[in-house]
Amino acid sequence: MPLEKKCRLGILVLVLILMLGLYGTGGWSGVDSRLPAVTWFVPYFGLPEKAELCGEEVPLGSAEVRERFDREFTIITQSHAQVYLWLKRTERYFPWIEKQLASRGLPDDLKYVAVAESDLIPSAVSHAGAAGPWQFMANTAACYGIRQSEAIDERYDFEKSATAALGYLKDLHDQLQNWTLAIAAFNCGDRRIQVEIGKQKVNSYYFLKLPQETERYVFRILAIKEVLENPEKYGYHLPRGAGYQPIIFERVKVQLPGPMPIAVAAESAGVTYRELKVLNPCLVSDVIPKGDLTIRVPEGRGKRFEKVVELWKDTFKPSVFVHKVSRGETLDSIARKYNSTRQQICCWNNIAGNKIRIGQTLKIYR
Repeated sequence: MPLEKKCRLGILVLVLILMLGLYGTGGWSGVDSRLPAVTWFVPYFGLPEKAELCGEEVPLGSAEVRERFDREFTIITQSHAQVYLWLKRTERYFPWIEKQLASRGLPDDLKYVAVAESDLIPSAVSHAGAAGPWQFMANTAACYGIRQSEAIDERYDFEKSATAALGYLKDLHDQLQNWTLAIAAFNCGDRRIQVEIGKQKVNSYYFLKLPQETERYVFRILAIKEVLENPEKYGYHLPRGAGYQPIIFERVKVQLPGPMPIAVAAESAGVTYRELKVLNPCLVSDVIPKGDLTIRVPEGRGKRFEKVVELWKDTFKPSVFVHKVSRGETLDSIARKYNSTRQQICCWNNIAGNKIRIGQTLKIYR
């Protein structure tokens, strides 16, 4: 082969090698053919310039107060699933709470206490034993007329527990003359707040040293209020109709001579056991207890439910239980256990006065 042709062939091979090399390492003209990496940023939101709760201004001029608020604010603005669930549940519960607050002349902001306490879940229970949407402890609930027994616990009733909670918050405010302190006392108790005020000589929630949960409590409510009042400002948009609507039901007043099985009542009334339990979360056992009670039933089932109850009452035969008195028991504590009254137990057992003894057997009609 002539030298000239060999040179041309060599040059052609060299060009091909260079072209293949360029393509394999970055494409033509040095352009990288691989897809660029996507950069993702989590949105950042700064604290609002001003904040107030129940008409009381938050001292955001204090660096420490701002930092404590910022902690709860940052957690909540980034809790995407939880915020959307709050937005959905507020459509069901807030309209009723707002009417109750307005009728009592109480600050509208108190509705956010229920969100902080239970996420607006009526069945919520804490590890400490607080229960219901307002997270009442048993003793406090009893002071505000909430019934509790083996068969019924009205802490789970949204309307009754809310009525009690609003009364409790009003009493705390009357006592402490400050809504922020009243809300803190709702969390840790009025006695603890009073002791710390006296010891520390400070009467502002924001500058008191309190239990850690209480120190975060009011700031959490402030953050909840800010986000739920301005959801779109923080990237939340709930489409129309996506919220949970109020549950429509009928109320039926019943007077039972003894406990009525919920399953029997539900089946006879043409509803499911679950429907009756969901509408009446205060029914914590498998029976509707004896006595006077208002039962919620699905809309359109009220008349049928009334007939079912009357038919059941005609065939009811009380069962007799024998209770052996243990140390520390009283007639009142035994009555609560069986959803009865002290007077009834005395009548059934011919007891004059209030005295019972350890080991004594009592007849209980249910």
